Order: sequence, then structure tokens, then C-alpha cells
Amino acid sequence: MLVWLCRMDGIVYDTSRVGLEAVLRVWQLKALQVLWSSPEGAKTFTVWEKVNQTLGGETISRASIINFLEAMRVTGVLSGVEETGKGGYHWVYSPALDEAGFRQFIADTLLGRLMSEFPDEVKGAVEALNR
Repeated sequence: MLVWLCRMDGIVYDTSRVGLEAVLRVWQLKALQVLWSSPEGAKTFTVWEKVNQTLGGETISRASIINFLEAMRVTGVLSGVEETGKGGYHWVYSPALDEAGFRQFIADTLLGRLMSEFPDEVKGAVEALNR
């Protein structure tokens, strides 16, 4: 089986995987699922805690969660509000896109980049799919 890792605009698409796990690590998907089920938002500590509870023995560092959530905020997948609290400032992240919106974001990003690099080939591939 051909495994193709496609890196476009920060998205890595692994053709050996399916669904959102083709673009996200398991822990990253779990972090987004925590926020999709908490539209009011959550602090990084809460996301980190819930993700580690679902990993079944495996753990992910809080720094990894913080870096991932911030990257998703910068790309527009999440929104965030910086608040003051015990220990200083912290971010409260909430979904800017729901799961369907995130899937559309992935499709738009990958297809947009493919169209800019291989417009004729992509048009031919889409035409072939529509036959």
C-alpha cells in the first residue's frame, strides 16, 4: 500500500489512515472533541486532564496540548480568550468550527493547495469522479 504524507499549509495528510486521524494524532483529535463537547470553552488544564483520562495509560504533556490548541487558534479552528486568574494569565479555548466545519476546512485547504499546484490534474480527477 502506498502511504503518502501530504504536507500543505501545516496539514499533514497520511493516506494510510482514515477520517480525521489522517490529519490529526489521536490525542489531538481527543483535544478537539473535548472542545466540541464544551462550546462554552475550556482551559488548557481541563483539556489536558480530559485527554489523558481517555488515552488509557498513555499520556501527553500539557505543553503539547497548549501548543496544539494555540496552533488551532491561530489557524481559526478554535477561538480563545485570554483571562487572568490564579497564577497569572491563561487561555480559554472554544470551538470556532464544529466538527463538520473542521472537515470542510481540511477539504478546502487541501483542495485549494492542490488546485494551486496541479490545476489541470485536479480538474481531470474531479471530472473522472463525476462520470
